[in-house]
This record gives sequence, structure tokens and C-alpha cells, in this order.
Amino acid sequence: MKHFSHLIIGTGQATGVLLGKLIPTKATIGVIEADKVGGSCVNYGCTPTKTLVASAKTFHQAQRGDFYGFRAENLQLDYGKVRARMNSIRNGGSKGLTNWMDNTPNVDLMMGTARFIGKKQVEVNGEACTADHIYINVGTRPSAPPIPGLDAVDWLDSAGLLDLDKVPEHLVIIGGGYIGVEFAQVFRRFGAKVSIIQRGTQLMPREDEDVAKAVQEFLEEEGIDIYCHANTLKITQKGDSKEVAIEVNGETKLLSGDQVLIAAGRVPNSDTLNLESTGIKTNARGYIEVDNYCETAVKGVYAVGDVNGHGGFTHTAVNDAEIVLDKLFGGDRTLDGRNLIYGLFTDPPLGRVGMTEKDARKSGKNVLKAIRPMSRISRAKEMGETKGFAKLLVDADTDLILGASILGVGGDEIINMFATIMHSNIPCKHYRKVVLVHPTVSELMPWILDGIQELMEEKGL
Repeated sequence: MKHFSHLIIGTGQATGVLLGKLIPTKATIGVIEADKVGGSCVNYGCTPTKTLVASAKTFHQAQRGDFYGFRAENLQLDYGKVRARMNSIRNGGSKGLTNWMDNTPNVDLMMGTARFIGKKQVEVNGEACTADHIYINVGTRPSAPPIPGLDAVDWLDSAGLLDLDKVPEHLVIIGGGYIGVEFAQVFRRFGAKVSIIQRGTQLMPREDEDVAKAVQEFLEEEGIDIYCHANTLKITQKGDSKEVAIEVNGETKLLSGDQVLIAAGRVPNSDTLNLESTGIKTNARGYIEVDNYCETAVKGVYAVGDVNGHGGFTHTAVNDAEIVLDKLFGGDRTLDGRNLIYGLFTDPPLGRVGMTEKDARKSGKNVLKAIRPMSRISRAKEMGETKGFAKLLVDADTDLILGASILGVGGDEIINMFATIMHSNIPCKHYRKVVLVHPTVSELMPWILDGIQELMEEKGL
């Protein structure tokens, strides 16, 4: 039986943060990985997908040569080179983390599936391990909705889509959340016909209606077919094609595609760990329950990253690890001390932090709203990137920003400024006085506040 001071199960992004602090202590560290080192972000998520997003945007921009005043003739996509670039980056990240652990004397990397056989006892490859501190970082996996016929066809999750060696002729995407929307634009720009089937009444149901509508509009402008409020009735394999029957607006429609991507949500991998032997609790959806410091019901056992249900993003996983390290080594970070922030990496991107307008209406606060279209921002016009808008929500009583949605060029970067303002409790009257670089998109953000108005009541509310 092996004993470690620290045992980490899973190698997602929280693990690198934990190792960065734990390795210098010279304590013994065990790390267990069942699949690919680096977790979903490096292998199937952020790293490869954002590499594809960049290739797709550049290819798309080249096709807009007439708009910018040049001619780009005979443009051709070499998808093999696109994939080679993607694989070089993601494989490099995985190998780098592997080499770091393999070449660190006080780290023991074990490849295999971990399962608990006691409160603080874990088995891997038939060998039992114990530890003073255990960190569960096993993430989530794609879930398949109960669609008749789905089990009989070769459908793809995001990992499978990334492994295709050619662009689909017609990619049918079931699910209109962030994963589905990003892949839809990427593969449409690579030349595929793309259809999105969304069960809800709008794309990206967590977003405000105006945000979702704007995203749908620019996707449809690029030729993507979007079916909202649509029910997938059945999927049938017909030769090399998959026939997807949907019901939309009371009518049945058949979509025939060579590839079907299921992007309808994810489930936690907690069910692989035999948690029944530990006393660690999960909620009704299978996420591991933790306190404000990511500690489970078993003292000394922590759950970080997607598996605890507090975020589901790489940056929240990283922050989870920082919260745990603060508890162990001194610090004041907690789960309830962070604002929810994330991005949708379409073109243009969406950055959002804090409350949505829907949240604000339900909060009971005295809310003010300021909004400005990107078409009124000089830098956006100069770049020819005028789709989208910026929206700020402010508490009229405290003069503090409650939330921001930046849909437009640079939105994924600009939103970090608002996260900083909110975290630092900077009143809008002080933010309005800041001098920012011209010409930029972000310099106009304080000026948006000049048009702030009381949030009007919506019909029916």
C-alpha cells in the first residue's frame, strides 16, 4: 500500500495549480489519471476548440477581402493542416504536463482508473493508496438525451468531432448551448452545411433574450439553419447518412446529415469513484457536495473543478484549486467570493459576468441598465466588426455594477475589466472618470453609463 501526503485524482486544470504549490513543499504527491493527461480543457475543450475558432475566423476574414479593399482569389481550406496545428498545440500541452510530473521526484503519476475503497483509501490498478489529503478532479462527460434510435447510429460528442479527418458535408447539432453554437460557426466557416436543433425557445437558454437573438441572427447570416423549440423525435441510419426527424411549429421535418453532434449537456464523473464507500455526498444531479472551501463531507477530501458543480469552466476549476490552497496554506478565497464569469467564443464573442437582465429583474434591487450597439463604437467600425452590443446593469442604490454582457469584438477580453471592477467594488462614478486608450473598443465602456436608464418592467412581470 502506498501512502502520500497528497493524492490528486484527475489531471484537469486544477491539478496543475495544486501541483505548483504542493511540489515545492517536498511532500509526497500521487496523481491518478484514467484517460489523457490534461483533462478535457487541453484535450477536448478550450485548447483544441479555440485553435479551430482562430483558423475558422482567419479563413472567414480572408473571404471578406472585398470589404477591406483587397482580392483573395482561389482560397482553399486544407483541413489536414488545420487539424495538424490543433493537435500540435493540444498534444504539446498534455505532454508538457506529463513530463513535468514524470521528472519531479516527489510526484508519482499513475495511469489507471481510481475508485475509493474507504473514506481516504483509493485503489488504482489493483493497488491501494492512502493520503492525508485527497483532491477529486475527475470532471464531467457528455450526456446523451433519450432520443429513439440514437443508440443505433454513430453519433459524435465534442471529442469525436475533433477527431474527424475531414469536414462534414452536413453537420446536425442537437443542442443549442455554448458547445453547439461554437462548433456550428466553426464548421460552417470550414464549408459544412450546419443545422442546430434546440429544444428550448432560444439558443443559449442561460442568456438574456436579446443576447441569444443577436447570436442567432449572425449565425443565420452565415447560413446556419437553426430550429428552436424543436423536439427530436427519432434518428435513423440511412446508408452513410443519419436521418433526424424533428417536430417544430407542429410540423415534422427530416434532416439528413453525414454527422450528428450531441451537445445536449454533461454529467459528472462522480459515479466512477465508488463514493458509497466514503460518506462523500452528491446532489440529485450527481455533483459532489462541497463547502465554501471545496471540502467534501469527509475531512481532508476535496472536490475541485467541474465535478463539484460550482462553475463548469477552466477558470473556475483553477479558482477552486486556489481556494483549497488558501485553506491549507493561508488565504481568504472562498467559493461565494467569486462572480460568475465566462465567454462564448463565437465571432463576435460574448463575455458575461455577474447577473443577467433576467437575474436582475428577479433580484428585487433598484436596477439601472445601459446599452450601446457595437455599430456606434468607432474602433469596431474601423475594424469592420460591428455586430453585437454592450450591456451594463447597475445597482442604483450602491452605484455598483451588478452584471455585464459584452457581445462584440473583444467581448471575451473586455469582460475581464468588468470582473475586476465588480470584485474591487468600484462605483460607476469612479469608473466613469478613468482615461482609457484611444482608439479601442473598451474605451467606450465608461461612456455607455451616460445613457443609463431605469430597468423598465417587462410585460407580464
